[in-house]
Amino acid sequence: MAEIIAQSPNTAAAKPAGPLSVRNFRLLWSGEGISLLGDQFALIALPWLVLQLTGDALALGAVMALAGIPRALFMLIGGAFVDRFSPRVVMFASNLARMLLVAALSVLVLTGEVRFWMLYVFALSFGLADAFYFPGQSAIVPQILETDQLQAGNALVQGTAQLSLFLGPVLAGGLIALFGNSHHVAGENTPGANGIGAAFAIDALSFLASLWALWRMRICKPHTAAEHQSSVLTSIKEGLTYVWDSAVLRMLFVVMMAVNFLVIGPFEVGIPVMADTRLSEGAAAYGIIMSAFGGGALIGIILAGVLPRPKPARFGAVLLILTAYLGLGLILLPLSSSIAIVALIGLSIGVTNGYVNISLITWLQKHIPDVLMGRIMSLMMFAGLGVAPISAMLAGALLHVNLDALFIGAGLLMAAVALATITMPVVRQMGLEVPESNQTPPLADARRRTGDLPALRSTHEMPVVKP
Repeated sequence: MAEIIAQSPNTAAAKPAGPLSVRNFRLLWSGEGISLLGDQFALIALPWLVLQLTGDALALGAVMALAGIPRALFMLIGGAFVDRFSPRVVMFASNLARMLLVAALSVLVLTGEVRFWMLYVFALSFGLADAFYFPGQSAIVPQILETDQLQAGNALVQGTAQLSLFLGPVLAGGLIALFGNSHHVAGENTPGANGIGAAFAIDALSFLASLWALWRMRICKPHTAAEHQSSVLTSIKEGLTYVWDSAVLRMLFVVMMAVNFLVIGPFEVGIPVMADTRLSEGAAAYGIIMSAFGGGALIGIILAGVLPRPKPARFGAVLLILTAYLGLGLILLPLSSSIAIVALIGLSIGVTNGYVNISLITWLQKHIPDVLMGRIMSLMMFAGLGVAPISAMLAGALLHVNLDALFIGAGLLMAAVALATITMPVVRQMGLEVPESNQTPPLADARRRTGDLPALRSTHEMPVVKP
């Protein structure tokens, strides 16, 4: 599965005009695009299924938390597997497992046999498969594109993801609403069950496109493949060492933890509850809000591709100011009961999120060595996903007290964290190029142990990969 094909982007042939001229990238983009659209149906159907079975926000938080626990615990192992084998192989295995899980849940819902305890099992199993998929997804693009194609490639991948987030939720919400909004899904001939079950079935079928595309891809492994390392634990430790030795990565780690704890948890758990209790449109309102967020993120990605990049000295500050707005947007969400206004706020949050994501992902891919890509990207994801289960549980509990307090309190804290981080010079200057004369090796101890890592360098504790 690691054969070198004649049209590899790393050959001496002329550079392609754009990422879509690379066969591997075309396969990745098309297969994952279809699969991501299907995922949005399941992401709308699962919270709605929990609410129809229980009517309990705390139960919803528990299910979301159970999906996050194995995802967080095994994320670092997933990153080590990606570096040891290949992103493509790991993604294929993860997608196959997730397809079987979603298909099984669809059958249970459509036959009226689903019970709440089954959702705990589903969430745990799906979260485990996710732990291996996400590091592979982040690491595969730098393997199949040249460095100067990464910005355009990331924009296409992320733009397609956000387009699916724009289209999928409103379609899923409409599908579920079309079949009714019963609060008792379990049992035969129950209104609402067919729409939820069909949403899961659409997601299961969409995985076939991704599996086919990954099967057809042929990617060359990095020359310094991680299988020469002594153990998975040693591999994980080297990724941790690299992040710890970089002040920029350490602070990004903290900010990502804050975003997932203070924004993602309250948003994922609070929005369906808000739609169910405050907005007359119900499931359709939930889909509209999530679609507005996805459409906004798509606009943000386009802006990141067409607008001039902020000056290097201001790059970090711009990203953190925009991150602070995520907190402000959270504060504004519960202040209106109008679906139009709430959707507009979701749109603005999405624009901010899309711009920050594409800028940060490209920066990381350019500054992280290929041999460590899977592990470090998994660490950055772990920064958020590790706290997501706790955030979901706390959000569900706080919703029993007051929905407004949840959104406003979390938003204020998020804005405070982002603005405080701007005061740190090393983060504000993360966009500056590093003079070669100032570089010192941060991973000398790791290289002595393995002997196969490249001469990684940094200055001002910032990682840099030389061409």
